[in-house]
Amino acid sequence: MNLEQLGSFVEVARLGNFTRAAEQLHLAQPSLSRQIAALEADLGAELFLRARGGSRLTAAGESLLPLARRMLADAESARRELAELAGLQRGAVRLGATPTLCISLVAEVLAVFHAAHPNVELHLSEQGSRQLLDELEAGELDIALITTSDSASTQRHTVTPLLVEELVVVSSAAAPPITTREAVRLDDVAALPQIVFAESYDLRSTTDAAFRTAALAPHVVLEGAQMDAVLRFVELGLGVAIVPAMVLIDRPQLRSVRLEDPSLTRTISVAHPAGVTLAAAVGALQRTIEGTAAGFAASAGESMRAV
Repeated sequence: MNLEQLGSFVEVARLGNFTRAAEQLHLAQPSLSRQIAALEADLGAELFLRARGGSRLTAAGESLLPLARRMLADAESARRELAELAGLQRGAVRLGATPTLCISLVAEVLAVFHAAHPNVELHLSEQGSRQLLDELEAGELDIALITTSDSASTQRHTVTPLLVEELVVVSSAAAPPITTREAVRLDDVAALPQIVFAESYDLRSTTDAAFRTAALAPHVVLEGAQMDAVLRFVELGLGVAIVPAMVLIDRPQLRSVRLEDPSLTRTISVAHPAGVTLAAAVGALQRTIEGTAAGFAASAGESMRAV
């Protein structure tokens, strides 16, 4: 059993098809088939059930898949760590983050990190939290900033909470305030023209659940937008939106008010694959993330606190 065979096995498992996997790996299909056959012979178990429509994992294949992914991730971490120490490359980090964090915390993190480590190459994946956790498990990311996690996720990843942040209601600073009070109730928000995110956003799930629990039907005037578009639409007075307090940084054209009855919060965490030793550049980025998050909490007042 070798890393090349494991890499071929993981690619066939991902695509469910030997022909497509061979194309992705730039191998002739007979060569790929021989690699898988040799791996099965070494392990003494059949890994795939082959059919005309594709291939699916056997029970043995299902057991091997997470182990193979971890072994490949460990090998890649070791290779990059040794290359960095030997001065053979400048280093690289693959970071994942949710869209709302990319326009706030991540922008500050990357600016600070790049100033301190200008020769480290950075790659960013902007996805929802569930997709980021999947990418971490598949070895496609080194580290990720997420806003959701569950018990199943923490068994496969090391998840460290950083911040607890309030969701606030934003409106155009050019329009009259939506309330003269310090906070606004969710039932009052439901009656306002509202701009809501695409269903892929974790925030959309959170706010939809809050309205359902309160038996409220929000007055939606526009849905399906991404974060930058939502904020711009609110600035132009098309409606209000429920957003994380963090995104208001450097947005003087927006006015915010806190939510009450109920208040809504989200936890921001940093995650990396469990049991994988972090490369030097990844560890440096994690320390930058933790320091920047602490700075955000210290300057944000009541809307955010460090965990």
